[in-house]
Amino acid sequence: MGEPTIGLALGSGGARGFAHVGVIKVLSESGIKFDLIAGSSMGALVGSLHAAGQDIDSLYRLASTFKRKYFLDFTLPKMGLLQGERIKEYIKLLTFNKKLEEFDLPIGVVATNLYDGNKKVFYEGSAASAVRASISIPGIFIPERIEDQLYIDGGVIDRVPVSVAKTMGADIVIGVDCAHYTPNTGIYSIYDVIIQSIDIMQDELVKTIGTRADIMLKPEVSTYSSRAFKDTMDIIREGEKEAKRKLSEIEQCIEKWKEKNK
Repeated sequence: MGEPTIGLALGSGGARGFAHVGVIKVLSESGIKFDLIAGSSMGALVGSLHAAGQDIDSLYRLASTFKRKYFLDFTLPKMGLLQGERIKEYIKLLTFNKKLEEFDLPIGVVATNLYDGNKKVFYEGSAASAVRASISIPGIFIPERIEDQLYIDGGVIDRVPVSVAKTMGADIVIGVDCAHYTPNTGIYSIYDVIIQSIDIMQDELVKTIGTRADIMLKPEVSTYSSRAFKDTMDIIREGEKEAKRKLSEIEQCIEKWKEKNK
């Protein structure tokens, strides 16, 4: 059978999701080739940039210079505080204005249909629109309209999209969960209230249904704010450390698969 098809399932987590960059770096440099990516929310953003062709060095530069001002385009609150056009243009630029089906790696971008409550996975079409939908935190970003539907954050319905990676054909799924909730008293704004509420909800959801990744990485990023895009390089280093810690487990999983599928 040869080599297994390896999928990365990159979860939500706001600013903590920059840990995905460190995971991608360590896996790539260790010779663990992943063949596809499934991403929710911040995982969709980081995963799409890499799948579109941004190399590791570029991802590190982008992460180190990313600022909240890149996506703060306030509007009169109706369905959200932010219009989301600024971040959409940012995504379009950094994914080379490609469609998802034109990416170097296959990707599934997870969003939540606000009308019917179902999970929607985008495999083709505008990358900027799909990722903008996947990061549309309820109450913060105006939902993204695609065709005649409204979409919000993929993390609402699928925090770490392991099942999507499996559906895409992965034999082995490496999940990365950056959104595990810890108590936090730093609540000062409506933005903080919304993000904290979603963190609590997602944590309970994962406790209830669990995840089915073959290997689950959980970078130690709970001490960092999911709302403030600072300490980015420290967050990335936590991703690196967790990936290095799990390398032997990943390698053993791959070897077991090969033995089983000789």
